[in-house]
Amino acid sequence: MNQNDMDLFKQEMADVVPLKQCHNVPTTGGFTTSAAQRARNAAAQSSEYLQRLPLELARIPPVKPDDMLSFKREGVQDAVFKNLRLGKYKVAAELDVHGMNVRQARDSLISFILQQQQRGARCLLLIHGKGHSNKPFPALIKSCVNYWLTQLDEVLAFHSAKREQGGYGALYLLLPKNEQQRLENREINRRGGHLR
Repeated sequence: MNQNDMDLFKQEMADVVPLKQCHNVPTTGGFTTSAAQRARNAAAQSSEYLQRLPLELARIPPVKPDDMLSFKREGVQDAVFKNLRLGKYKVAAELDVHGMNVRQARDSLISFILQQQQRGARCLLLIHGKGHSNKPFPALIKSCVNYWLTQLDEVLAFHSAKREQGGYGALYLLLPKNEQQRLENREINRRGGHLR
């Protein structure tokens, strides 16, 4: 800038008053989502899962009607998995998909798991049936469920149910804690939890 430009700039800025610095940032008291926003988020999340869980039967590894199903993600404690396998956890909700077609079963499964996780449910019962007479191959829905559940990060573990709750035609699902439950546990651990 030459001197004339600087003088012109100072003339233009002569009546400008600097803003007062305010260190108090107004808060709204927390972020809340509307029902419509939550519905849109759930729909987007559900759509993502629908794309990840195939309907093409060629991609589904078949299991037999009387096979025991069992799956555990890395990080799930052996004692927790044993309690799940033995049916020692209280079942918070159940879903029956046997008799549904593949698309209905997949859509119902995704919706059910997402809803239950949001509610804070940890152990679920899923009835898939054995499917001895399924077409195009036996245990069609059972095979799909077995594969799909391994593709969902929300499923920590599953195991075929005890005989009185469906045996090899049903399974127990273990879901992770939701964000609210994690926060509560952190607070309990921070305060010393059971020591008080």
